[in-house]
Amino acid sequence: MADPAALLSASSPDDTPITISAGELRTVRDELQRFLLEYRFGMQEIETKIGILRDEFQLVHDYNPIEHVSSRVKSPDSLVEKVQRKGVDGDFASIRESITDIAGVRITCSFVADAYRLFDLLTAQDDIRVLTVKDYIAEPKPNGYKSLHAIVEVPVFLSTGRVEVPVEVQFRTIAMDFWASLEHKIYYKYDTRVPDELLASLKDAADTAAELDERMERLHREIRGPRTGTLAVVPAPEVAHHTPRTPRAV
Repeated sequence: MADPAALLSASSPDDTPITISAGELRTVRDELQRFLLEYRFGMQEIETKIGILRDEFQLVHDYNPIEHVSSRVKSPDSLVEKVQRKGVDGDFASIRESITDIAGVRITCSFVADAYRLFDLLTAQDDIRVLTVKDYIAEPKPNGYKSLHAIVEVPVFLSTGRVEVPVEVQFRTIAMDFWASLEHKIYYKYDTRVPDELLASLKDAADTAAELDERMERLHREIRGPRTGTLAVVPAPEVAHHTPRTPRAV
């Protein structure tokens, strides 16, 4: 029987169709669905944990640090494209080891302090294992992109036993999210070949968004004042305390 993952990632330079039997095609479909199902379950576990934190803060502290949560599992086409682009072997074990952002959760917070605090609360849970952390809030990308990225492992309990599933979790503010959404649309429109003057304008907009985050957070603290149990300001260096135990490529 043909290897389902190898068939999935097979391609030819001129996109010549590859002929496989109906049985092999069903095998590819079933194995891929089973493979991606684990990531969907892992994503849902993270969503549940974040939902619990959100509801607790709303009820106990009368404060909701989360504006909204979005999530996704890579589509088969997107996964195949990344497998080919990174030169990863076509078997599922290699894909699992090399591609850790198959499942993703994005948490949009009101303020920068909330993003760091939620990161700490999530990663402090004893069934969460931090693999990698990239703090683009403390050190933005050259184009101005800001967000806190973490790859974490969460256990999923299936009928066949426990499976550790990697999930990419992004923490950002409303301003960061708005800027990133606009940048994505611009890069898509220009097919990544964005004019220099537009790139410069995007960088200026990112700086303005960062200033807005700082001003709004100051206003928030002045209005609410110190309250027991509310989300405290956590400086960016705190993220460095979460040393990944098994660094992996993202």
